[in-house]
Amino acid sequence: MISAIIVAAGKGTRMGPNVDKLWLEVAGRPVIAHTWQRFNDAREIDEIILVVRDGMQPHFAEMALKFYFQKKFQLVIGGAERQDSVWNGLAAVSSKTEIVAIQDAARPCTTAELIAATIHAARETGAAVAAQPVTDTLKETADGKIISRTVDRSKLWAVQTPQTFRIEVIRSAMAAARKDHLNFTDDTAACELIGQSVQLVRSLTPNPKVTVPADLPFIASLLN
Repeated sequence: MISAIIVAAGKGTRMGPNVDKLWLEVAGRPVIAHTWQRFNDAREIDEIILVVRDGMQPHFAEMALKFYFQKKFQLVIGGAERQDSVWNGLAAVSSKTEIVAIQDAARPCTTAELIAATIHAARETGAAVAAQPVTDTLKETADGKIISRTVDRSKLWAVQTPQTFRIEVIRSAMAAARKDHLNFTDDTAACELIGQSVQLVRSLTPNPKVTVPADLPFIASLLN
């Protein structure tokens, strides 16, 4: 069985005060609705766990009805940090789950092909992550003003989601991080902590995350 955890409990503070980016409308529906649709339609996914802020459950239940999401889903309350929300989601997956794909709710352009590719890679390696090689020239700075050096980009990749794992791998990795009181914003970093190899799965099409208002026009053009 394959489960998806969509992490939708964050506040998205870089969007500005009192703005919940997941509920901003883009291409005719909220951002989160597009993301949910991708996993609802993905053939490989058997169940969806949505990790949400407490009090938002009725809004997500209403969304499921409005957009006719038919796949089995659960609503789980998030934690203080993203890592805590993922932990809560892992606790809620089916006892039959073998593979779990963890997705940013604010990443609405993920393709079915990419979801399937990360699942295949996770079966192979134990852990996999959608990613793209860095193409911009990178500079390092000590003070945010003056360049210290140029960074070699040839070995650098920008990771995205889904980040997909055999269930026992991600549970062990997250448990180790919690035991050491470490906080990661990226699930694969917990795998690095326990020495688990993570396979890079190249995103062949744009797979951006909504972070600031300027992201919305580009994402709208992709969704349209």
